[in-house]
Amino acid sequence: MNRKKFLQSLLGASAFLTMPVSSFSKDNEDVLQLIKNTSKNTSGNMFGFKADPIKKVKVGIIGLGNRGNTLLEMFQWLTENKHAEIVALSDLQENKVIKAKEKLSKWQKAIPTTYYGKEDAWKKLAEQEDIDLILITTPWEYHTPMSIYGMKQGKHVASEVPIAYTLSDCWNLVETAEKTRKHCIMIENCCYNEEELFVLNMIENGVFGDITHTEGAYLHDLRAHMLSTDYYQDQWRLKHHINRDGNFYTTHGLGPISFYLSIGRGDTYSHLTSMSSRELNLSDTAKKMKSPYTKFKCGDMNSTLIKTEKGKTILLQFDVHTGRPYSRINKVVGTKAVHDGYPSRLYIEKGEPVFWGHKWLPKEEYDSYRTKYMHPVIKKLKAISQSFKQGHGGMDFVMIYRLIRCLNLGLPLDINVYDSVMWSAVTPLSEISVASKSLSVPFPDFTGGSWRENSSSNIMNLTE
Repeated sequence: MNRKKFLQSLLGASAFLTMPVSSFSKDNEDVLQLIKNTSKNTSGNMFGFKADPIKKVKVGIIGLGNRGNTLLEMFQWLTENKHAEIVALSDLQENKVIKAKEKLSKWQKAIPTTYYGKEDAWKKLAEQEDIDLILITTPWEYHTPMSIYGMKQGKHVASEVPIAYTLSDCWNLVETAEKTRKHCIMIENCCYNEEELFVLNMIENGVFGDITHTEGAYLHDLRAHMLSTDYYQDQWRLKHHINRDGNFYTTHGLGPISFYLSIGRGDTYSHLTSMSSRELNLSDTAKKMKSPYTKFKCGDMNSTLIKTEKGKTILLQFDVHTGRPYSRINKVVGTKAVHDGYPSRLYIEKGEPVFWGHKWLPKEEYDSYRTKYMHPVIKKLKAISQSFKQGHGGMDFVMIYRLIRCLNLGLPLDINVYDSVMWSAVTPLSEISVASKSLSVPFPDFTGGSWRENSSSNIMNLTE
C-alpha cells in the first residue's frame, strides 16, 4: 500500500481506477500498466492554434513572491507602449500585493484590482471578466489547478515551471486546453536566453548537420535558498526534497533541447531511465544551519537519459544540493559541429577527421559565428531592453515580450500546451524509474500522434 500511495502521488488517482488494490504487486509490469491507465484521447488541435488578436492584453498575476515580482517588472515596456495592462494582482499575503501594486504604479496609471487573504482568493481573480491572460507564479502544487480553473473561466493561462508533476495533471491540462480552446503555456525563460537562441538558429541553418546527442541540466546550488525561512514561503521547495527522489526541475535544460530536436514537431520522447546518487550535501548543510529538516530522500545528483523516437539521446541532470558554479550544460552533438555551454564553446568539423588536435574554435572565429547566427529576436530587443530591468540576463523580458506580442497579433505561441506537459512529465517518470531500479519507462504521447508532423518552432517564424 505504501508503494501504491507513492505511485498514486506521481500518476494521479485516475491511474488506479481500473486496477483493484488486490491486484497491485511489486512487478514492474504493474507500474507500466498504471502509466498507460492515465492516458486520455487527445486531438492535437492546439498545435498552431491562433486565438483572436488582442490589441491590449489585460493581465492578472497570481503569486507575488520572488518570481512574481520579477515578472511584473518585465511588463514595464509593454504597458508603457500599450501592448498590455496589469488589471489584477493576487497573493495570499496582503503585504505582497501592496508592494507589487506600489511597484506597478511607477509605470502604469491604471489601478489593478487586488485579491488576498483567503486560500481561494485567486479564484476571484480568475473570474474577473476583463482579464485576457492569467500569469501564475505560485508554488508548484498550485500550477495545474490554477491553470485549469483559469481556462475554464475563459482565460488564456501562462504558468511558471513545472506546469504539472503528475501524469494525470498533464493529461487534464491538455484535455482542458483542447476543450476550451485557450492557450496554456509554461513560461520557460531559458528557451529565450541569447546562447540557446544562438544555438537554435545555427541548428535551423544546418551548422550542426544531423543531431545525435544533447545534454542539459539544472546544476544550481540552492541550499541557502531552500533552507532559508524567508526566501520560499513556508520552505515549500525544501519540503519536496524530504519525500521525493528524481529530477524535480527538468525544463531549464529540456526546454531548449526540445526546440533543438523538434520535439512535438517531427520527433518525440520514446522512453527514459533515471537514477539518483546518495544524498549528503543538503543534510550536512541543514545540520550546520540547525534546520529542523535534516533528512532528505532526494539524492544530490539525478541523471535521466531520454531516447527519442528517431534515436537521438538526451542526458538531463539535476543537482541543487552541491556547492558549484551554475550550469545548464547546453551540449549539442551533431555530425558537423559540437557546442558546449558554461562557457559557450563551438567545434566545427572541417574536412577529414584527424588523429588528434581537436580544438574549440578560437575566440575570433567563435565570435564571428555568434554574430552571424545571433537570433533575430535578440537583435530586435537588445536596443529596447537596455533602459529597464530585464531579468535573468534579458531572457525574462524576451519571454514576456514574445508572449504578449503573439497574443496582440493573434499568432501561435512559441510554447504550447503539449510542450508544457511533455517537459514537465519527465519529473514523475524520473521518480518512477528511480524507485524501480532505473526501470526503462515509456513516455506517454500527449499529442494524439500530431508530433509526427514536421514544423519549426514558432520563435523561428517571426513576423514582427
